[in-house]
Amino acid sequence: MATATSRTTPPPPPELDPCAIRRWREEGGELIDLLTRARALGGVSTLRLGPTPTVLVTDPGAIQHVLAQHADRYVKRSHRLRALLGDGVLSASGEPWKKQRRFLQAHFTGQGIRRFERQMQDAARRTAERWAHAARTGQVRDIGEDLRFFSLDTIWRSLTGHQVDEDTYRQLQVTDTVFAALPPFPPANAGPQPDLTAGLAEIDAVAAGAIAHARANPPGPDGPGLLHTLLAAAAEHPEYTERLIRDELVTLLVAGYETTATTLSWLYLLLAEHPEQRAWALAAGPAGSPARAEAVRALISETLRLYPAAWLMPRYATEDDTLAGHRIEAGSSILTCPYLTHRDPLLWPDPDHFRPRRFLGTDHRPTQPGAYYPFGIGPRACLGMQFALREMTVLLDHLLPAFTPAPRTTVPARAVFAITVHPDGPIPATITTEP
Repeated sequence: MATATSRTTPPPPPELDPCAIRRWREEGGELIDLLTRARALGGVSTLRLGPTPTVLVTDPGAIQHVLAQHADRYVKRSHRLRALLGDGVLSASGEPWKKQRRFLQAHFTGQGIRRFERQMQDAARRTAERWAHAARTGQVRDIGEDLRFFSLDTIWRSLTGHQVDEDTYRQLQVTDTVFAALPPFPPANAGPQPDLTAGLAEIDAVAAGAIAHARANPPGPDGPGLLHTLLAAAAEHPEYTERLIRDELVTLLVAGYETTATTLSWLYLLLAEHPEQRAWALAAGPAGSPARAEAVRALISETLRLYPAAWLMPRYATEDDTLAGHRIEAGSSILTCPYLTHRDPLLWPDPDHFRPRRFLGTDHRPTQPGAYYPFGIGPRACLGMQFALREMTVLLDHLLPAFTPAPRTTVPARAVFAITVHPDGPIPATITTEP
């Protein structure tokens, strides 16, 4: 007869066949392919990529459990970008993270973001001028590069009070190399660790130069930036050492640059494939109207559904738990995967189709928490979410009515699943102006 304990002990999640994992390794497959196979087992499943279980979580209720309701049980242990970010707010944990988050939070609320409106507008105008020149001359632009420049220019102005110059931009492009070298989930990477010494040294040099300039000079034409705020904080908060200021500066640069540029690149590739969606957004209302703003926001939201820049959000189970009726062992690696949740046909009708109107209530979209989380949810949701959404909206207000880029690359482009999910290679395009 079964004991009371055995009757109440939940089963482990269904496990992907180890033979499938072995074949995947032998074939040099991509991690997303393996996770897609595991997802077919259910919204919570297990695959063994190392000595401890890896649990894939795509069910909305389970995602809410892990990221929001019980974030203390599922923590960030060692961030994939710690080599680059150090102890910045994105990779910190415990009490230091709480203090850093609390300090920066006020600058990324609605009121705090309004302080950066001028910087966003100026960076957007700079990009529009480049596209206007390309349209006049017939110059082919790499629009992915232009969108990366805009993103970096916006965050650099917000941090330092100055527009980014070409030399600084070229130096900071090494972050692309560092991103490309790091695996999205280290246990899935059996190869040797990359040598990042040269790239990190270059990033450190740019950060040191920006900090020294901010200390020695008054704020730039855009007023004091966040870097000045960090330097001022050091006088009252001894935890803000020279190293932590560097780490926060690099964290804000990376978080405010890579993900926004990637999202904008995907958006323009999707609009090239679906020009009717651009026409729909522009026809929603005149420039500056709430209806136009809502439609542009829907374009962004649907792009983030299909290509959430942070497509994988790892956690570590600190204690035994029950998740969606399954037993989770302490020490398990947990992978929440917005990319797979956002393409679940049980949640999203026609999940692989670009349908921005689903975000206006005129088309079906799930409402349960955990079904849509491109910026994460819970206490560790992206600090810069509102900043990113606002800067993308500002740029599209400038570019969408005035220009139509025609990419020469294949649409849709191949997706590369690294730290972020980004288009493979440059996006050369000719630019035409609208009457």
